[in-house]
Amino acid sequence: MRHPRLPPPYPPPPERSAELRRRFGEEARSERPDLSTLCLLIGAEADGSLDEAGIDAAQVELDQLAGQLPYRPGGPHAWAQALGRLLGERYGFSGSAGDYERLESSLLHEVLRRRRGLPILLSVVWLEVARRAGAPVYGVALPGHFVVGFGAAEEQVLADPFDGGRVLTGTDAELLVQGATGAPLQPSMLVPAAPVDVVQRILNNIRAWATARPERSDVGLWAVELALLLPAHPARLRYERGQLLVQRGEFVQGAEELDAYAHLIEVVDESAARKVRQQAHSARAMLN
Repeated sequence: MRHPRLPPPYPPPPERSAELRRRFGEEARSERPDLSTLCLLIGAEADGSLDEAGIDAAQVELDQLAGQLPYRPGGPHAWAQALGRLLGERYGFSGSAGDYERLESSLLHEVLRRRRGLPILLSVVWLEVARRAGAPVYGVALPGHFVVGFGAAEEQVLADPFDGGRVLTGTDAELLVQGATGAPLQPSMLVPAAPVDVVQRILNNIRAWATARPERSDVGLWAVELALLLPAHPARLRYERGQLLVQRGEFVQGAEELDAYAHLIEVVDESAARKVRQQAHSARAMLN
């Protein structure tokens, strides 16, 4: 099936994509996955113009930003303030409501170029710059709004890169969570997020962006396929992949994926498996 010409960014050619995915899977399954590498591989899968030189340049930029931080400025609060002054005030990294409408807001190389992005990608910039400088830093996956944490639990300081690195009070964090979920802030929400969990959330955001734009099912498909390479992923991603393949006119592949998903779930939900197999049958019927 011939698809209409896609708007930028254009995807890489198939052989480049296969190599990017091999590296992404290897990095995600390594003993200590590197967050910036995984994010840049996502960017290269989205944007065929991001070559190896571009990936290296992005890593060098993160190194150079880290080199501009003061040497060991003090405790967690001093680190948070130093990052805010450098990245938020001096270089203008921040976000706004309009950034949620752009795919580039989820791609690290574009966030470095534009100095704009979603909360989680701006947090990746903060994390990677701070980590390189030796800060006690980690991501904090608050519901609906990703932020950055500094220091151990008993002295934790939170900063919001989307708001230029503003240091949050306890009340600020509670308001963010209540605004997103209507529920109170729980201590379990403040634990450090593992790099692979951060990447999974980034891919979830990309999938949500694509779902709202049916003409960009190409983006939804590669985001699902990268998520399937992560060491732990929901089985339902197989179903989503099958649906996207059918939507894109790849009926045989889509039906095979739907059948595989039905096989996975039939032990726990025979009725649901039967419905998925019917969808696979309908997909094959579209070939006639």
